[in-house]
Amino acid sequence: MDGNNGSQETPTRRDVLKYGGVATGSGLLAGCAGVFGSDSQSTPANNTTEKSTETATESTNYSVTMEPIGEVEFDSTPDQWIAYDGSYADMGVALGQADGMTGIGGADRYYTHLYNEIPGVEIDTEPIESYPEVRTKEEFYELDNDVHLYDPQMLINWFDWDESDIEEITTNVAPFVGNLIFRRSDDWHDYRYYTLYEAFEKVAQVFQEQERYAAFKELHDEFIADIQSQLPTADERPNVFLTYGVTQEPDEFTPYRLNDQGTSKKQWRDLGVSDALGGTDIENQSTTGNMDLDYEGLLDLDPDVILFRNFAEMSVEEFRNTILAYMEDHPVGSQLTAVKNGRVYRGGYLHQGPIHNLFLTEQAAKQIYPDVFGDVTDDTELFDRQRVADIVNGDFYSNN
Repeated sequence: MDGNNGSQETPTRRDVLKYGGVATGSGLLAGCAGVFGSDSQSTPANNTTEKSTETATESTNYSVTMEPIGEVEFDSTPDQWIAYDGSYADMGVALGQADGMTGIGGADRYYTHLYNEIPGVEIDTEPIESYPEVRTKEEFYELDNDVHLYDPQMLINWFDWDESDIEEITTNVAPFVGNLIFRRSDDWHDYRYYTLYEAFEKVAQVFQEQERYAAFKELHDEFIADIQSQLPTADERPNVFLTYGVTQEPDEFTPYRLNDQGTSKKQWRDLGVSDALGGTDIENQSTTGNMDLDYEGLLDLDPDVILFRNFAEMSVEEFRNTILAYMEDHPVGSQLTAVKNGRVYRGGYLHQGPIHNLFLTEQAAKQIYPDVFGDVTDDTELFDRQRVADIVNGDFYSNN
């Protein structure tokens, strides 16, 4: 796959990538959607009646539009690719593209162990282990991918890139397609956000796997509808306090509100969870700085359920034998309703794609509504693992 930066003076490795004629500087990230115009716009290739090789090649082009980059044109489907986080990596795996993944931007937040629970779905972790934090231009050149599933503004705001760096990699290596979606609390993210399945659909377009996407969306929609049909009425639902776990002996609790529309909290929104912070003046940690609660402050809230972000790779038993056991032995912590009832759980993780979301929704349903969906320690499965495997492996037509 080849591209250029709009000037077409010197062919580069990606000589069919276009950004609407924007060649340099701030225009690249200002949002290029719509600048290509309609398919009826005249070009020398479109005006000729000869079936040249160039015309035949152009007829296979397709484009994908996603903020903040805008419209990106491809002349063939990407073979090698990389994602910044676990959400976009999981999207690629769900679309049957695991073999093309060459590394990841943050391996510490991509939980590949869940794939072990899906029959016949495996990924090679060697590229991820070899390139666990791809964030420098040198690594982008070295890996020589066909597409980068990164939000480029994240590279600029978190890792000291500038727009010329984004343009350089776009021109000389491959385009960026991505949008930071796991939270909505970054001041620099002043462009459109996407839901999990809106972003997933864009990635499906990149890989031209729209049928797989449609099969996954059908599975997801049926699963969520079935779950929601069984939920108790709003006044019978427990209230939940979400925090982030740093130590196995917690003495301070970082408050996180559940009303953020980022994808990291999708499962709790779908489950209609009541936020223990609702009606209080306690602000969300991710937007207002340090507001940690001590045990006395948490006891004032006295939530029915406490969820700890982090500890994702702990088993249920390990979590109960460490974090919950410590709280049970604490003179104030032991007074908490959630602790007395043993309703302190792992809260999942920040970066979830479509496969991870199914598991996290199942886990949360059991945690919040055990009388309906079974205890989190039992083997009850709320979604069909084999159907997931069939979609990933391309054998999904019988499900449509």
